[in-house]
Amino acid sequence: MYQFLKLVFTYILPFFLLLNFWVLPAQSEFLLDDKVSEKIHFEFTSNLIIIPLEINSVELSFVLDTGVNKPILFNLLESDLLSLKDTETFFLHGLGGDGKIEALKSSHNEFKIGNAINTDQDLFVVFDKTINFTPRLGILVHGIIGYDVFKNFVVEINYNAKYIRLHKPEYFKPKTSKKCKTLPLNLYRGKAYIDGEVNINDAEKHVKLLIDTGSSDALWLFEDESEGFSPNKSMFFVDYLGKGLSGSVYGKRSKVNNFELGDFNMENVNVAFPDSVSIDLTKTFKGRNGSLGGDILKRFNLFFDYTNEKLHLKKNSFYKASFTYNNSGIVLEYNGNMFVEEQIKLPNSSNFTNSKRMDAVQINQSFNYIMTLKPVYEIVEIRTSSNAYKAGLRNGDVLLTINSKAAYNYKLQEISEILHGKTGKTIRVKIGRKGEDMVFKFKLDDVFKTNEPSN
Repeated sequence: MYQFLKLVFTYILPFFLLLNFWVLPAQSEFLLDDKVSEKIHFEFTSNLIIIPLEINSVELSFVLDTGVNKPILFNLLESDLLSLKDTETFFLHGLGGDGKIEALKSSHNEFKIGNAINTDQDLFVVFDKTINFTPRLGILVHGIIGYDVFKNFVVEINYNAKYIRLHKPEYFKPKTSKKCKTLPLNLYRGKAYIDGEVNINDAEKHVKLLIDTGSSDALWLFEDESEGFSPNKSMFFVDYLGKGLSGSVYGKRSKVNNFELGDFNMENVNVAFPDSVSIDLTKTFKGRNGSLGGDILKRFNLFFDYTNEKLHLKKNSFYKASFTYNNSGIVLEYNGNMFVEEQIKLPNSSNFTNSKRMDAVQINQSFNYIMTLKPVYEIVEIRTSSNAYKAGLRNGDVLLTINSKAAYNYKLQEISEILHGKTGKTIRVKIGRKGEDMVFKFKLDDVFKTNEPSN
């Protein structure tokens, strides 16, 4: 029996989204007929992979997230009509301090990724309107999917060319070049774990990490002073880390001297230590020390082979990029649209004659104005220790211009790159607050000069 649901869609952003439930795997799988592989292009923003996906013939966009077992659908566009089959109530746990949330479990749905089809797929639907992540991304995303893709294929992720390729395992042959390395994976309840080494506080530590393509950060470690896992006391700051299913997550940000993954060695790597309230439910795998996220994973082109529990990886052009922090202390999100009056040039032609050409057309330029919808960006988090806060910026301020350019002409990711600029760079902004326009100027921080708590 079909249950028809028409929902108002908001947006989704799992900067990290770790769901700690394990559902006994159904006997369903993605099938790829008449081909040995399928290439699917993705959008890449905030270190996240967003792939096109169809559910029951409705086109949607999902984050590809190795940190989740079953697909989760957060909302639907008001104009979309999804037929969900065999529904029942379920409860999910996720990062954040607010506990479990109610969801609808639906079985026997048809999923399609490129030409790969699963005609018997389970998914969860979350109706809580406060779970509204996509404004932080600035692009439309409907949900997350993970293990059900990785269990059926060798999944190639090419961050440079922005595509994934689904390889049938029986036809896949790993590359044998010296630049391509193979590392063992440990699969537990549909999630992949990998071993690494970190140098933290001048001590070498072995770590077992969840591979989490649904995390924007580089490295997360669970703070444990008795085991030597704690930030350098003179080099950390308290910050908003992101949003999970069960609420916002805060913690400490710092650096590790270096991080080793097999033969690959990265220096001065960003690390976050989430607060204990947020992570109590994530330690379900014995010996786990944290997570390996997109800011490291994007530096490699990857082949996930869950069948043989192996990861093949090769450095790409992102490998040598510096690990940066948001030196402004400002977190923005998309908050709807506004009408903006824009001047456009219109061609105005008039015939004229002269002694040389009898059919010449003279083109003049005239101007007209049109009203167009443009994005609105609002400050939703600001570090109280930041120069931006000290200059007077506050939560709820609407960004109008940044460095004399209209904010609506930027994508959210482009503004984020400006806010991740070098320490000491001057930023000038005009904001709207309670009907008034206000101008502020501040320099990007050295985030480690202070470790005052965030608001």
